[in-house]
Amino acid sequence: MDRHAIDLWGTADLRDFDTPQDESGRGFSVAVAWVLAMNPQIMASIKNGPNRAYADEYAHVNARINQSADALADEIRSRGFRAQALAASIRSDPVNIKGDFPHKTAATRAGLGWVGRNCQLVTRPYGPWVRLGTVFTDLKLPCGPPVEKSLCGKCTACVDACPAGALQGRAWHPGIPRKQILDVQACDQWKKKHYFQYHEGHNCGICSAVCPHGLKRLKEKGSE
Repeated sequence: MDRHAIDLWGTADLRDFDTPQDESGRGFSVAVAWVLAMNPQIMASIKNGPNRAYADEYAHVNARINQSADALADEIRSRGFRAQALAASIRSDPVNIKGDFPHKTAATRAGLGWVGRNCQLVTRPYGPWVRLGTVFTDLKLPCGPPVEKSLCGKCTACVDACPAGALQGRAWHPGIPRKQILDVQACDQWKKKHYFQYHEGHNCGICSAVCPHGLKRLKEKGSE
């Protein structure tokens, strides 16, 4: 994994979580978690709905994450440890609309950010304008302190902007059920009905586009 291509990273202690198993039938105790920042101009352009530039950026950054994850997992295994990459944005359970393990859990446990009212990871440097990568391993690594509190304050910009009315307005804390933050079925149905031309309705991004933590990034880029 090219360290120069990673915008933010950390390691998470996952001993208290059920993690995916490898061919040996054993789970993993540690995850390396990281984020790649999305193009801020593109993210700001989707406050009224996704567009082709966003769909292409989404796919491009996911591909970079998967390449980095595979390379890191290979490097760890070459040193005699177990490792398994978690694919970006793959719904292994399409009925419940979720993957094998939440990237957000690894990221919050690694101290990279918190989960916003939009049910997405929010980082201090980039807001939610990021994509997430995760590699599980049994390599013993020092783990950062987890983030265990939402820093959204009283802000409800994402809740107010969601065209599906899918966001419940609850503040995140570790262990809160997803359904108390997001009506995932309402979100999924809206995206498939209105934005199917972009990855078959897999993404929308409006709730990310209006986040003040992301918009701050746009202002910073504009002043450079």
